[in-house]
Amino acid sequence: MKIFIVGGTGFLGYYAALEALRRGYEVGTISIPDVDLGDWFPKNVAVSYGDVFEMSHHQLVDTFAGYDAMVYAVGPDDRVTPKAPAYEFFHKRLVDYATRVIVGARDAGVRRCVVLNSYFCYFDRLWPELHLQDRHPYIKARVEQAESVIREGDGVMDVMILELPYIFGTMPGRTPLWKDILVERLKKMNPIMYPKGGTNMLSVEHVGEAIIGAIERGQHGERYSVGDVNMEWKDMLVLFLKAMGQRKKIVYIPTGLAALYGRSLKKKDAKEGKESGLDPSALMQDIQGRFLYYDAAPSAEALGYGRGGINESISKTVKACL
Repeated sequence: MKIFIVGGTGFLGYYAALEALRRGYEVGTISIPDVDLGDWFPKNVAVSYGDVFEMSHHQLVDTFAGYDAMVYAVGPDDRVTPKAPAYEFFHKRLVDYATRVIVGARDAGVRRCVVLNSYFCYFDRLWPELHLQDRHPYIKARVEQAESVIREGDGVMDVMILELPYIFGTMPGRTPLWKDILVERLKKMNPIMYPKGGTNMLSVEHVGEAIIGAIERGQHGERYSVGDVNMEWKDMLVLFLKAMGQRKKIVYIPTGLAALYGRSLKKKDAKEGKESGLDPSALMQDIQGRFLYYDAAPSAEALGYGRGGINESISKTVKACL
């Protein structure tokens, strides 16, 4: 089988490529030249450079011709704060762009496709009373992304959605995004103040296994909630601090108090003409102050990916940030 990975030199795409090669598949990728591909990158991956979002339909079809399957591993995540309105930004990049690329692959004869999505969509279905997609533009765009690409594949190309939680791990040539998101902030905080809650998480190696497992075994239209360990924020922070060689007190702050800080962030963004994909004024009540837990065993069984090693992955991630 020949697998094309859109974004194969990125974090998740790289591990998908490694797993595909390990299973004996041919791999091709296209990426923007934002990292130097040294000896660490597999020589037997056919790499081309370009921006799929700038390609015409004809160019997309030519790019994907001859491949049996495709992995779509690009697009901004919720940590990006664009110019307002945020929905317009995320809809264009997550829905419009992804749909164009998937249609190009479909028309090129690709018959299996995996799209990397967010576990926020799972919680939007689980907690309809919270109206998460109505309150958070990023979540709305992710929900619409899955709906759009599944619809375009109906009857022609099998499209599987992987809903991904917190992911830890490292790759050559790139500093983990956790550096600015959390590590640098933890350096400055003493004590560490955080809301009570938690999240599901897994190691990036298992994400690669899940991606190729979905190519091999996934069912069209299925949304797989991929994951491993359910962990409280406090336990995660302890692992971060340990890897940083620091010991600090961790204090739970009430959700309402954290929400006041979120509202101040929203006002700050508005003054700068920006808007977050996750509304800061509702973030603590809707997401950070909740336990984003689920049982990942059904997806692990369906897709055949491994689990475990999360503590080691967090340690490696933090040390790479330092």
